[in-house]
Amino acid sequence: MEKKFLNARSPLRLLEKSLHGGLGRGNLGVVLAGHGVGKTAFLVSVALDELLRGGHVLHVSLDETVAHVRAWYDTVFDDLASTTGLENLAVTRSDIDRKRSIRSYPVAGFGASKLREAVKVESEVGGPPGLVVVEGWGLEATPRDEVAELKSLAGELQAEIWLSAACAGERIAAVPPTLARVQDLVSVILALEPAEGSLALRALKDHDNPDVSALRVSLDPKSLLLVRS
Repeated sequence: MEKKFLNARSPLRLLEKSLHGGLGRGNLGVVLAGHGVGKTAFLVSVALDELLRGGHVLHVSLDETVAHVRAWYDTVFDDLASTTGLENLAVTRSDIDRKRSIRSYPVAGFGASKLREAVKVESEVGGPPGLVVVEGWGLEATPRDEVAELKSLAGELQAEIWLSAACAGERIAAVPPTLARVQDLVSVILALEPAEGSLALRALKDHDNPDVSALRVSLDPKSLLLVRS
């Protein structure tokens, strides 16, 4: 399978169709899920989609080592390759490694200014990232001005910034109050929940659209690709 067909099965294609153009450059997106449901795997699949389209990605982790995050990429990529028959594996993997940068920071003292510094370094070395992934920031407790600065950085870069947020349980009825306080700064909020034989992805916020019923899809729990209907 060629990369363009693999991209066609990415959940991001439905984001782009069902939502108002997907997340979009200059915006913040958040995926919500319970512990161990698949936040990291989902964000890695988002990053791989960008990388397979030739973009640059900066992945920042505040709770895992660089080696651990890289292992996630290898695992999700291998699952993609085994379930889709992706061609030219060695060349594709080399391209991904070249265009992806992984950085790990202690959560104490990390903020938008530190992320801005990391983006500046990466832009000088390999080009500005079109996608930035930040894991483990604890967005629920992050001061509002920090989230606003993050939104400003996304606009300056004209990049998409995706973050994760943890929920107490596996089922997510609505945007939790801890996140609702900065909801106006976030363009897209997605809920990731376990389902029978799959993972369910649905929208809790779609830019300024009051109807979020359009996006309800099933994902393969290993490859995070759309389940074929």
